[in-house]
Amino acid sequence: MAKARIAVIGAGLMGHGIAQVFALAGHEVTIYDSVMASLDGAKSRILANLKELGDDQKAIERVTPVANLATAVREADYVVEAVLEDLPLKQKLFAEIEKHVRADTILASNTSVIPITKIMKGLKRRDRALGTHWWNPPFLVPLVEVIETKWTAPQTVDFTMKLHAAAGKKPAHVKKDVPGFIGNRLQHALWREAIALVEQGICDAETVDNVIKAAFGRRLAVLGPLENADMVGTDLTLAIHKTVLPDIDSRPGPSPYLKKLVKTGKLGFKSGEGFRKWSPQQQADLRLKVLQHLKKARAQDV
Repeated sequence: MAKARIAVIGAGLMGHGIAQVFALAGHEVTIYDSVMASLDGAKSRILANLKELGDDQKAIERVTPVANLATAVREADYVVEAVLEDLPLKQKLFAEIEKHVRADTILASNTSVIPITKIMKGLKRRDRALGTHWWNPPFLVPLVEVIETKWTAPQTVDFTMKLHAAAGKKPAHVKKDVPGFIGNRLQHALWREAIALVEQGICDAETVDNVIKAAFGRRLAVLGPLENADMVGTDLTLAIHKTVLPDIDSRPGPSPYLKKLVKTGKLGFKSGEGFRKWSPQQQADLRLKVLQHLKKARAQDV
């Protein structure tokens, strides 16, 4: 794919990682943040990542921090916003970005759950706008969900899919703009039942996690749920669903048990206790374990 001029808006956790991926793929990248501390530290964080992963450190030369939003986006072919999960902030930002880009510049919002239609509804050229949901950390997790709205032009989706595929990502086309897109809807359907199992006294939180990690979690990286259903047979899947689904939690709102945890200050790692108690060392060990696992998986993908 021809090299594009990329503008990344937001130099935080997601933004600097997205800039890293595009720069490593050979694109020229400008990165902007209204917080100067984040902007000033972006290149050093990217360089540290490149060194740790054994990637081409010369990619850092293609990243240019810019302190002015208009300057950052003016020559861009593709702009991706990666600021806080705040709808009014994103809306205001895109209204400003649209003033300074070309008519054919593609505008993308990186968000986990906010409907893209809400973010982009105020734009004058909504056909060139869409969503991209990168997973954290962007330079280790391959999936990027590409979300079209009812206004998005097919060529906008096509360019975005090809851009990410050429950068080594695995783009997934989300054809309808729904809250949570694909990945988070699947993830939180699992979380809802996991919480319900603990809430109902069927098992404790540690057992839930152990069951997932020691059973179907082992094969999820190579065997998706619908592949699995086809493997065992849709007839068997139907028979199981007739028995199991009526008993699975289907409440439309959050679990009262989860609400109680938050109300009593049990916020997980933030407070040292959530569904389980976590010492600082246990937190550090788990974060490191996840990071090492993702690095190993990335190495196997190459």
